[in-house]
Amino acid sequence: MTLAVLDLDQHYGSAQALRRVSFEIAPGECLAVLGRNGAGKSTLLKCLAGVLPVTRGAIELNGVDMTRAPSHRRSRAGFAYVPQGREIFAELTVRENLVAAARPHSVATEEAFEEIYGLFPVLREMAGRRGGALSGGQQQQLALARALVTRPKVLALDEPTEGVQPSIVQLIETVLTGLKGRISILLVEQYLDFATAVADRFVVLSRGQVVDGGARADMSRERLSKFMSV
Repeated sequence: MTLAVLDLDQHYGSAQALRRVSFEIAPGECLAVLGRNGAGKSTLLKCLAGVLPVTRGAIELNGVDMTRAPSHRRSRAGFAYVPQGREIFAELTVRENLVAAARPHSVATEEAFEEIYGLFPVLREMAGRRGGALSGGQQQQLALARALVTRPKVLALDEPTEGVQPSIVQLIETVLTGLKGRISILLVEQYLDFATAVADRFVVLSRGQVVDGGARADMSRERLSKFMSV
């Protein structure tokens, strides 16, 4: 599925958070959005997910205008969003978290859950445990699993490596690398090594604007790093 973002503006009151942001993700491609804290990366993902309204511009999924569509319609069209901070259902079990995500998409089947457990084996072991009782790394796996169980065509991730141990970072890298070619991935990430390992292309934001970008082969570490440092 193609995701196209066209001249997107977003305001918080009188403050402008995004300025004419444009890019496109091809089917099966991973695009990483980089930038310093406050550059507008999380705001961008919230706009794409329908959590925040846009001021102007357009969001299209496979050529269909989703700019004003509610979040549930975007989800049913194939857009899945893993927010920063995970936002799992802490009082529900791992299994119940997965069912809650899968049921509205009519994919709450044992086959679907087995696919997820194959990607994140620890979730099988923890299936009956409350989400709030999991470690940070386990919660991050559950957040990813909830998105993936809906069988999305576009997966948007907001800093999936934040606060998790290196072994979990490696697992997430392996999962995302394996998904490339099958779904489109939009990755917001501060960990440059992870972003460069996974992404095919980059878009760099600064003060809400696209200031650089290109294919991985054209974007050196030095070129990317100058937009990541404080």
